[in-house]
Amino acid sequence: MTSLWKQDAPAVAGLPFEAGTRHDVVVVGAGLTGLATALELARAGMDVAVLERGGIGELASGSNTGKVSLLQGTTLSSLRRGHPDSLVRAYVDANRDGFDWMVRTADELGVPTTVRTAYTYAQTPDGIDAVYAEHDAAREAGLDVRFADAAETGAAAVSMTAAVALDGQRAIDPMRMVEALAAAFVAAGGTLHLGVAVTGVSVLPQPRVKTDAGPVFADQVVLATGTPILDRGLYFAKVSGMRSACVSFELEGPLPDGMYLSADEPTRSVRTVTADDGPSDVAQLVVGGAGHPVGRAESERARLDELAEWARGMFPVGRETHRWSAQDYTSHNLVPFVGVLPRSLGRVRLATGYAKWGLTNAPAAALRLAAEIRGIPRGERPAWMTQLGTRLTMPADLARGVAANAEVGVKAATAWTDAESRAVPVPQPAEGEGVVAQRRGRPVGISTVDGETRAVDAVCPHLGGVLEWNDLECTWDCPLHASRFTAEGRRIEGPATRGLRRLG
Repeated sequence: MTSLWKQDAPAVAGLPFEAGTRHDVVVVGAGLTGLATALELARAGMDVAVLERGGIGELASGSNTGKVSLLQGTTLSSLRRGHPDSLVRAYVDANRDGFDWMVRTADELGVPTTVRTAYTYAQTPDGIDAVYAEHDAAREAGLDVRFADAAETGAAAVSMTAAVALDGQRAIDPMRMVEALAAAFVAAGGTLHLGVAVTGVSVLPQPRVKTDAGPVFADQVVLATGTPILDRGLYFAKVSGMRSACVSFELEGPLPDGMYLSADEPTRSVRTVTADDGPSDVAQLVVGGAGHPVGRAESERARLDELAEWARGMFPVGRETHRWSAQDYTSHNLVPFVGVLPRSLGRVRLATGYAKWGLTNAPAAALRLAAEIRGIPRGERPAWMTQLGTRLTMPADLARGVAANAEVGVKAATAWTDAESRAVPVPQPAEGEGVVAQRRGRPVGISTVDGETRAVDAVCPHLGGVLEWNDLECTWDCPLHASRFTAEGRRIEGPATRGLRRLG
């Protein structure tokens, strides 16, 4: 389960970690948000350290589809249905600044991009209204979108009945970009520590970042961790964790070079990868989809198999080269949360809720976080920073939040009931399989991976959700707030800050 972008990615080394050091800013997370924020601050003359549990770009930043686009499926029309046009325009302005930053920085750092047209398309007549709604919302927000016909898009290859298009977007190798950002950050005087797990942050008497190797201190802390690892502000209940998958193939025939995303279900994302914007000289096709809330798919592997079969039946593809998946978070009010974490005395900041559009939302968040930390007056910042930071919660936002958290409550209850219905001992799971049973009233997760059968406590250490087995990645996933763990119990991501207890 390694993404196409990571196939030949060079290992990036960090500096040895030394507990007790002090910095102006500590950034937690070496994905696109963390590295872009850190680079902006380091270039402004601040002493910045980045702490990362694994390697750079390890999660969503190195596992997306590499689309840098302001046309984002049906994002704008969905946002417009429950918000004023001024907020939609502010969202577009933020993403436009993020887009410009990405293109400008990629050019500066020697990361190639290709100019593409982005399309939101309808796969069936049922999706045509959504395409028209996205066109209207995008035009209202200031994007120069247009309708595209079958002759332009190659409808026989992509199977579309209607499409809205936006020219001048970019395709990029996202892993190459985060590698370049890490190198530029270090060259600007930044400190990069890899393999250091952050377990918490305290703010009194001064910000103290707790790690598995000892504390570090800072004036300001940025949590660039996908979703905050601190529960202040209850952001785990304000966003929904979503997983999606990708599969790549070698191309055996020509295809249109656009970047495509369907407006109707099941979601299908399509883009070609060339030597100019990919990791190899072999032309490939990346197809994405199979989206679902974390821990709530009966079989992730079956979903990806279905996606791969769809691609084989639709496109001139040959050998399958890679399969991978990624996780992102969608805010219930559809706009990313960026800014000061509540009850942190203004010393801790966060960014979350990109809804799978991190290649523009992440640099936009970095620009805002850097402006706030540097103390740039509001009057000298772009207007979108203030408008998005002071937006009102609308009735539609509340309805989405209530519905999402009601689903969490139902899942929490039913998962415990299901676990209690099966007691250990249970038959040894087959290779790549896992099962939850109860031992003395406590859910236990039993799995077999690489020939080794393991048992772990199957209760998420965050808020007590019973974990579900992910048969695609062989992980334990929490259906409540999207924390994930390896078969042996090591924490991967999510609001949980520690792993699972090994039981044998």
